[in-house]
Amino acid sequence: MFFTRLPLWRIATIERRYFQHVVPLWPLAGWLTGGTMAAVVAVADSLCLAPEVAVAVALAARCLLTGALHEDGFADFCDGFGGGTSRERTLAIMKDSHIGTYGVLGLVLYVLLVWNVLTELIDVGLSPLAIVAADTMAKGLSSTIILFLPYARSEAEAKNRLVYEATPVAERLLTLLLAVAPVALCLVLTPATSPTMGQWLAALVLPVGGCAALFAWMHRRLQGYTGDCCGATFIITELLLYLSLCLMLC
Repeated sequence: MFFTRLPLWRIATIERRYFQHVVPLWPLAGWLTGGTMAAVVAVADSLCLAPEVAVAVALAARCLLTGALHEDGFADFCDGFGGGTSRERTLAIMKDSHIGTYGVLGLVLYVLLVWNVLTELIDVGLSPLAIVAADTMAKGLSSTIILFLPYARSEAEAKNRLVYEATPVAERLLTLLLAVAPVALCLVLTPATSPTMGQWLAALVLPVGGCAALFAWMHRRLQGYTGDCCGATFIITELLLYLSLCLMLC
């Protein structure tokens, strides 16, 4: 309900307080968003479509499913951090619904990179299940933002009028389980076409470093994070994970 455009609100009403603890469940949404991309790639392969077409349709399917939620946050992040020179100016730019030059360039470069890298990975035989694993791990890693940074706005100033809250240790362990479980499925169900455990661990070095750098930048510029920062962190982290896998497998 929070991370996708599925009309789940038609069948359930969720109290507001639960949405304040939604970030640790981000990897669970990754099972759906990554699963959608993987299903598209698998169907495209069965229809003998080119990997380039499969990746383009898979990315479009995820954008439709999420309402381009993460991409929108990434574009706002690029505009704010590219055009802002102070905390106040950066926050104001990120809240503006209009997209600027930095946002456009950021999205264009992101799409070009992720399309080319994913195409290359699929072309060398990467299992579609690995796409699910990459999505969930990137979301799990990105969700740690609430552990290291405070929210940069007040609840009244937030776009969705919501401030995420830190969660207890048990919920953090659930986040970890949801994030890494698809990797285990890859190793068990598609060992011949999936990265090994060692490769997965090695591939995490770049995204973890990227997250640390982003969090430090956010702290220096905003002394905290926003919802747009969450979306940008996922987009960048997932791309870095795919780049790492491409360097090892291609």
